[in-house]
Amino acid sequence: MEVAVYNIKGEDTGRKVNLNDEVFALDLEKGNAEHTLYLDIKQYLGNQRQGTHKSKERSEVSYSTRKIGRQKGGGGARRGDLNSPVLYHGGRVFGPRPRDYRSKINKKMKALARRIALTSRLNDKKVIVIENFTFDKPRTKSYMEIARNFKLQDKKVLLVFAAPDDNVLLSVRNVPNALLAQAKDLNAFTVLNNDAVLLTEASVGVINEYK
Repeated sequence: MEVAVYNIKGEDTGRKVNLNDEVFALDLEKGNAEHTLYLDIKQYLGNQRQGTHKSKERSEVSYSTRKIGRQKGGGGARRGDLNSPVLYHGGRVFGPRPRDYRSKINKKMKALARRIALTSRLNDKKVIVIENFTFDKPRTKSYMEIARNFKLQDKKVLLVFAAPDDNVLLSVRNVPNALLAQAKDLNAFTVLNNDAVLLTEASVGVINEYK
């Protein structure tokens, strides 16, 4: 399919760029697209977790081990020392322990999830193709002018380049709701976790080659 190419002023250049139907025009009703996205995003988010959470159990709490009440005749249940989980500052029962949340999924499934995400964004009219550009020097104001031209200054924006551009990167990284990514590094979560996806013409050429 063909879509319009805009310049950084938000104006239609009159040119068109072709988007690969195998990447941007999948049939989301066919197969199990939603479950594929679920598995990929679950794996991505799980891999971001450190898994270093830990709480102290009864044997790790540093309190006196003196028996604090008589075994019988107290009118209540038996309890041992101050480390008991039923007491304030006692150890925790079944608390979190360090663990590894990482998981693996098939490479073909990850690739499919990425294409499903791009198709979904295009169907929602959240994908904009802009002409290739760069900045003379790092300047956050330069990026914000582009965002305002597309009325995206208050939106989460994913800006996709074909190759690294230091001036653009330094201009974008101070903006909390903007992210710069390379076309070869896209994943389903990054694509879907934004209100708009700005693709440069060069990046479209890379994305069209997705398998």
